[in-house]
Amino acid sequence: MINQQITANNKRSSVLTRTGMIIMILLTVTKVVPSLEIAGYSVFVGIAFFFITEASDKTRGTESGLRFNTIAADLKKPGVMVWLLLPCVSGIATLVVGNLIFSGQFTAHIIGRTSSILSFDKTALLAGQMIIAAFGEEIAYRGFFFGKSSKLFPIWPCALVSSIVFAAGHIAAGNTGLVAYDVITILIDSLIFSVIYYKSGNCVISTFSHILGNAVSLAAIFVFF
Repeated sequence: MINQQITANNKRSSVLTRTGMIIMILLTVTKVVPSLEIAGYSVFVGIAFFFITEASDKTRGTESGLRFNTIAADLKKPGVMVWLLLPCVSGIATLVVGNLIFSGQFTAHIIGRTSSILSFDKTALLAGQMIIAAFGEEIAYRGFFFGKSSKLFPIWPCALVSSIVFAAGHIAAGNTGLVAYDVITILIDSLIFSVIYYKSGNCVISTFSHILGNAVSLAAIFVFF
């Protein structure tokens, strides 16, 4: 009886995970029709399915992909701090190389891509928006898409697919080469966040890295570019 219950729970979790992933992918694919403007809803879908699957599985707090009470311990896990700081370096490198390749236009592209969701003229509001956006994306793409799918499929293909979907969601109008460069660098950062999640098991930790990387990049844009 117990084994039957476990099997039923596993099947339900598998169906929920696959359903959420498919919806997120389909929403992201709508980027090919910019006028639809619904790709961003994939984040909300990911957040919803994260909590639905955790509730369905009756996930214990110590096994959840979203834990606040183990932050200190998770930060001490091997390699976590090094990977956590890596997006700060990659963010600066992305800006420098991007502006060299595209004659200073890359910074303008980044500001244009994010201006609809970030209030650059209001510091306190900007900080809050960055925190909320990063936290939501990490729950959706690392906690749910990568974390839950890796229980069904090999880990690194899951990391790659979730990162491709995440990066594709950031496609914006602009020069083809410039947009491609932007998406590729986002893909690289997403893979870094996936490694952080894999090592820590906690999307709060990958959120720290996401926020820190974005903050350093934006500070560099306004100070140096």
